Amino acid sequence: MSDSPCESVPSTSESPNKETQLKDSCDPLSLIKNAVVVLTRLPDYKISALRPPTPQQFYSEDDSHSSSDSDMLWEQDDDSSDSDFSLSNKRKTQKKNSSRNDNEQAPIIVSSAFAHCSTETTKVRPNLPEKEVAVGMMILAKRKTMKWQRGKIVDIVTKEDGRLKYKVCFEQKGRSLVSGHHIAFDTIPDLEQLYVGARVVVRFPDHKFRPGVLSELPSRKNRLRFLVFIDDHTPLYLGLPSFHLVCRPLDDILEDIPDDTHKAFMARYLKDWPYPHLTQFKAGQMLNVQLNGVYQRSEVQAVDCSVMQVLFQDTQVREWIHRGSIRLQHMARFLDINTVEEQDYDSD
Repeated sequence: MSDSPCESVPSTSESPNKETQLKDSCDPLSLIKNAVVVLTRLPDYKISALRPPTPQQFYSEDDSHSSSDSDMLWEQDDDSSDSDFSLSNKRKTQKKNSSRNDNEQAPIIVSSAFAHCSTETTKVRPNLPEKEVAVGMMILAKRKTMKWQRGKIVDIVTKEDGRLKYKVCFEQKGRSLVSGHHIAFDTIPDLEQLYVGARVVVRFPDHKFRPGVLSELPSRKNRLRFLVFIDDHTPLYLGLPSFHLVCRPLDDILEDIPDDTHKAFMARYLKDWPYPHLTQFKAGQMLNVQLNGVYQRSEVQAVDCSVMQVLFQDTQVREWIHRGSIRLQHMARFLDINTVEEQDYDSD
């Protein structure tokens, strides 16, 4: 009998020797591994970039919500003064907004890259030789503040300070002595001459000519059109044959804009480009739009890229407005807030 209280039992599981381990490791079946597929969701902007262009991408006004991760959004809200903006607060705001009537919903103001190619966003005047301006040329010349007419240069006068003046004989009678920034070429401009901020003269369907500033170059976002702001703040989408380049524009083209409010708007617009601030509206939404210095209730009729058509409720008059216009009450408030914040930042 053993001294130990328990009898020893021979082990039935012996560890494999080295030969067995080597044999097992060479067994092809032991080398087979289970395949594991890991799926990673791409961000929305990468997914949209991989898709081929569709009509919805060309014309949709909602793509800026998800097309760029650099978009900056601003929405007027009663709780906007709360500095602790958490996910729960965001959900509450979304729930609050979803309960509103759609046509009373406060618009979102978005600032996103307008285009991704330098040829679509340039706002620097190209370093090209100036086109010749000579006696006998047909040109467009300023007759009044918002009225330009076709005429012929009959003489070039050099002033005592060296400035050149051009004597113009208009087709519709009359003559005038004007500066180089008050005449425009009567030919279609070359694409290489164009840039955001170029001083232009627009030909209207009634064959009248008015001055303005080139504000968008053709891109996918505007369906390959030019946007021009007329000096009275009217935005127009145009084709190349509809406008003409001013012959000798001022270094600061804003000095040529007579209206101070529009001049301030264009200064801000050119400063922000290619990230212009735009409100996002849908057809049927109600908003306040300034008309003759007074805000009037209006309804959005249609949206076309950077502009929208509104219907004034009192007069039933329709008008195309830029989605970043200071005539929009929401945009005017937003720009006031931004101006105050920038002044505070500069003072720091």
